[in-house]
Amino acid sequence: MNQVEGRNPVLETLRAKAPINKLFVQKQAGGGIRQIFKLARQQGVVVVEVEKVTLDKMCEGRPHQGVVADVAVESYVEFEDLVAKALAEPRPLLVMLDHIEDPHNLGAILRSALAAGAQGVIIPKRRSAALSPTVAKVSAGAVMHLPVARVANLAQHVARLKDAGFTVVGAEASGKVLYDVKLTGPLALIVGSEDDGISRLLRENCDELVAIPAMGPIGSLNASVAAGVVLFEIVRQHRVQQ
Repeated sequence: MNQVEGRNPVLETLRAKAPINKLFVQKQAGGGIRQIFKLARQQGVVVVEVEKVTLDKMCEGRPHQGVVADVAVESYVEFEDLVAKALAEPRPLLVMLDHIEDPHNLGAILRSALAAGAQGVIIPKRRSAALSPTVAKVSAGAVMHLPVARVANLAQHVARLKDAGFTVVGAEASGKVLYDVKLTGPLALIVGSEDDGISRLLRENCDELVAIPAMGPIGSLNASVAAGVVLFEIVRQHRVQQ
């Protein structure tokens, strides 16, 4: 990760409002980091309390004074700006990721989303990979060109996407066959993790659920592969419609 170690460096990072994925704080670190906690709370930064041994390992023996910030390789954008950017395009397409915790999957999905013409990606603040150097490398640079919004509650933002005129489509094994569903107009595609799929609340709020027909003994595809298949079916349908 891109990390900042030590109380003063982390405090200055927060004051500069740099994009922070997570703030790791040593349990029972004492009152010396009260200002760090206050600024993190004001900026909506996710704070994770860990044991000292965890921070020691992260810093490979360097002094950390009980606090380490994981800084994103690119700044996140505001959800409202992302929606406005998408709706200004002739083919609005956003991708929402639910519990994609593997940075390799996130990087691969960013790469596919950019190639498919999506205007941006939405991820949750918790239980998700963030914009790390690994994600940047796997995305082959897509992270530098594709805006990513980070939100606290995906379900609330699904409702906001629908209010803005998007049809929300979930990639889910229980859905209709992908190729039998109309996928045109402003779309928001939700992709869940390989293990758990899309969470129940998000699934229930989708306008459509689509499944990729698969043959052979393996029942499901890797999350990034599934995202690519659905994204390029959306591209195909838009090309046919033109």
